[in-house]
Amino acid sequence: MKNRSLLILATLPLILVACGGQPPAPVEVTREVEVTREVEVTRIVEVTLAAPAEPAATSGGKLAEVKARGKLVCGINGQLPGFSFGDAQSGNVAGFDVDFCRAIAAAIFGDKNAVEFRSYSAEQRFAALRNGDIDVLMRNTTWTLSRNADEQVNFAAITFYDGQGLMVRRDSGVAGLEDLAGEAVCVQKGTTTETNLIEFATYNQLQFQVATFDDADRTFVAYADGQCQAVTADKSALVTRRAILPDPQNHIILDATLSKEPLAPVVRQDDPQWRNLVDWVVFAVIAAEEFNLNAQNVEAVAETDRRAEVRRLLGSDPQTDLGAKLGLPKSWAVNVIKAVGNYAEIYDRHFGPTTINQIPRGLNNLYRNGGLLYAPPFQ
Repeated sequence: MKNRSLLILATLPLILVACGGQPPAPVEVTREVEVTREVEVTRIVEVTLAAPAEPAATSGGKLAEVKARGKLVCGINGQLPGFSFGDAQSGNVAGFDVDFCRAIAAAIFGDKNAVEFRSYSAEQRFAALRNGDIDVLMRNTTWTLSRNADEQVNFAAITFYDGQGLMVRRDSGVAGLEDLAGEAVCVQKGTTTETNLIEFATYNQLQFQVATFDDADRTFVAYADGQCQAVTADKSALVTRRAILPDPQNHIILDATLSKEPLAPVVRQDDPQWRNLVDWVVFAVIAAEEFNLNAQNVEAVAETDRRAEVRRLLGSDPQTDLGAKLGLPKSWAVNVIKAVGNYAEIYDRHFGPTTINQIPRGLNNLYRNGGLLYAPPFQ
């Protein structure tokens, strides 16, 4: 008998493309080589692999639904000055989050007022989104892994970088967290703020009472009434709430920062096109600041600017229609910037030096100014 040995060389992926035809489904090739003293035999075994899944067919998704309705439905807080405050039912609301709702409406309809606002508590907000009661949640909501997974939602581009802090009365004698031993701290129930407070206290072995309340109004009323020695929330919220206390000058915000709080719009997980749209509306107002575009000059710049990326963003490049990729008009970004301005205009309108809130931009500056704001390329 001949001396025979069997050698398996490899399992290789192989895709055969017929000349002029469509590529078939990928196959797995097992190359098996049998070696003898006289001849080499090669066998190719084809095993069909599962083809990549195609995206599920839709009837136009959320964007088609919003267009058919003729307006965007945006979920907001409604109780947080600077972010969203006022009567949502009548539409008489204002704030940073409100302007981003209006920006989305302007992108779709060319009309920043084509939006209905609905107020939700922290505990109601995700259910309202999942149930389809709202199209987007723009409610000073912190992006976390658990919320992505457990609430079955997706977060879009971050609009505001924040951090949790504590506010106390100036005459309380509290200079740091250790001075709160045995005292009550007011916090809104059902928020990452409550979780962060408990975890921070546990880790640092701090002993104080946690007093929870159903919404922001009740939380800050309890603090103002003296039910708590301190109140905790995002630092931006502490600044805006302090401004409407009867004696704002008698309250200080401690230096300590308990957490990272990236705030972002929230959408359902079942419509990637809709999430893309919300993402790029946010990026458009950030890029507008970078390119020195504002509500006053954007239409003129769209006609005259020679920068390639600016022309693509504003829809004046005859070779490129980025709006079509999002299901929007070619002039969508012009409509957004004309309606609400660039990021700096939105920020200064609600937190700038001429407002009662006056929050330094800090991390909410453009990257070139030491902040974290950065828009991907419009290409």
